Amino acid sequence: MTTETVSQISEETLNSPFLQELVRQIRAQDSYGFYRNWSNELIIKPYVVSKEAKRKISVEGDVDPVTKARIMSFYRAIAAQIEQETGLISQVVIDLSHEGFGWALIFSGRLLLVARTLRDAQRFGFDSLEKLLAEGEKMTQKGIELAQKYTEVAKA
Repeated sequence: MTTETVSQISEETLNSPFLQELVRQIRAQDSYGFYRNWSNELIIKPYVVSKEAKRKISVEGDVDPVTKARIMSFYRAIAAQIEQETGLISQVVIDLSHEGFGWALIFSGRLLLVARTLRDAQRFGFDSLEKLLAEGEKMTQKGIELAQKYTEVAKA
């Protein structure tokens, strides 16, 4: 994503609750203060990966720790938003093989709120911030609906 692309993104998109939560999750994992002076746009920039760039990323070998952290932050942002809306503690589990295949699970109590298959995790990213936002909001909303429908299971 170029600087021009960032400046063309609407303030509404950048200030959406999901993207703000994503930035909070990334900053929360920053124990050395690396991102302290970074803008929110710069912090979420690695989530935008064009189709051409994805094709150039090799799926041979292990998923690098930075990509694993990016995946975890994305799902933690979803879990945090579900928590804020429902008041139920939500946990994230990422089970990822060295080949880049696995699962991302968000659960509350005994209720599975989000279950997503991960494939070619080395290439994790979205075509645009709008797609990142749409996917995050969609998963969050589905998780909230499940938590509200099956509250007793989520509290167990």
